[in-house]
Amino acid sequence: MSVVVRPYKRGGWHVDIRLKLPDGKEVRERKLLKTVSKSTAQRWGQDRERHFVLHGLPKPTKEVPTLEEFAQRFLDGYARANRQKPSGIAAKETILNRHLIPMLGSRRLDTITTESVQDLKRELRMKSPKTVNNVLTVLGVLTKKAVEWGVIEKVPCTIRLLAVPTPSMAFHDFDDYERLVEAADGLGPDTSLIVLLGGDAGLRLGEILALEWTDVDFHKGQLCVEHSQWKGHLTTTKGGRLRHVPMTERLAIAMKAHRHLRGKQVLVQASGEPLTMKIVQSWVARAARIAGVRPGVHILRHTFCSRLAMLGAPARAIQELAGHQDLKTTQRYMHLSPAAVEGAIRLLDAPRTGSAFGNMLATGSTESANITR
Repeated sequence: MSVVVRPYKRGGWHVDIRLKLPDGKEVRERKLLKTVSKSTAQRWGQDRERHFVLHGLPKPTKEVPTLEEFAQRFLDGYARANRQKPSGIAAKETILNRHLIPMLGSRRLDTITTESVQDLKRELRMKSPKTVNNVLTVLGVLTKKAVEWGVIEKVPCTIRLLAVPTPSMAFHDFDDYERLVEAADGLGPDTSLIVLLGGDAGLRLGEILALEWTDVDFHKGQLCVEHSQWKGHLTTTKGGRLRHVPMTERLAIAMKAHRHLRGKQVLVQASGEPLTMKIVQSWVARAARIAGVRPGVHILRHTFCSRLAMLGAPARAIQELAGHQDLKTTQRYMHLSPAAVEGAIRLLDAPRTGSAFGNMLATGSTESANITR
């Protein structure tokens, strides 16, 4: 072991430490100390020498990547490796490229603080709470994966999502929906079938596009909903579960009348090519304009759930038919239409005699029941 102190030509002292550790490793460290005396430099070298003997070599510091450098690894190693749906991967990629990388991309992952997250929220203040929460969720998953993969020691920040009010589900009332069905029927069998698949069977747009003739059981009168299509990619349904939906009489009639040999999918173009999302959306929008109702393919699914709820179907049955994973999603549809609310209020105007009231809300009957006051 040796500590050599030599004067440096530009002032100060050059300390050269050489020693062999008990495990046989050789250590050499050189340091330039300015504005100190030679004895101080000598003591510093000896203290440093003792530190090496007691504690060994310092552990190499791990180089932490920036968020931008880690982003592709996250997409490949997490989203794609876990075979997430193409739509989910695309959504994460969009969030990274549009929001996280422009705002936090140059930061090392271990320097993304809670204050940084708050700054991100402030930058996104013009976005809807749902959009902000989607961005924050991707950031949260990304930092957790960085910890799992040993890139950083711990999650460097606290992420709190924004409060999101329960959204109101737009739907067509009974009369509005019948006008839409009539308008779609006038535009042709394809548009008619699309409206019925959404409003009478509750299929999502991707499920409508992916429906094949092998999924239609005319004998049992039901549809097997197993797949969804997104920009040419065939995937499982949103909930990931197969479900069977019985066909209404008019849907079954429309389905039989629509049978063709142009391809395996139920809805195809005249050339046999599958329909696209834009084509379906434009057809439904045209029918909605004619009917004078709000456009939107997903509103048809909302209408399906709402009509069932207003007609008294149990929430569990609606959940099964719609393919909801969580019953809370189904319960959003357990509301009454404006017409039904108006009808309920009119019950208060019904004539009553003495203490005898009809139990119309429970049974739909005007049979009297004695009530003890």
